[in-house]
Amino acid sequence: MAFSGKPVIAVVLLSLALLVLVDAQQATTDDSSVLGGSQRSLLQAPKIDCGSACEARCGRNWKNKMCNKMCNICCGKCSCVPSGTGQDTRNQCPCYANMLNSKNGKPKCP
Repeated sequence: MAFSGKPVIAVVLLSLALLVLVDAQQATTDDSSVLGGSQRSLLQAPKIDCGSACEARCGRNWKNKMCNKMCNICCGKCSCVPSGTGQDTRNQCPCYANMLNSKNGKPKCP
């Protein structure tokens, strides 16, 4: 039984094209879930305007500059800032509320 080379080459090329297509589809699916696809809220917190959020939180603080500085650091790490200025709103952003100063163990975020 003799095989002609053209059909075998065509099948091999078609198989390679299919593999490349499947691999490209998998890469696209992986990138979209990491960079903001349908699972964005699970993998990456949405970016917020830390400057204005911290201004609102620290506006009445007696150490306004220090409060803003620390708030912006915490906001950058957590991508959230509690809405109010009191201790009762800290639970709105658990990352922000649970960040501790490594030197003294006190809350890092104002």
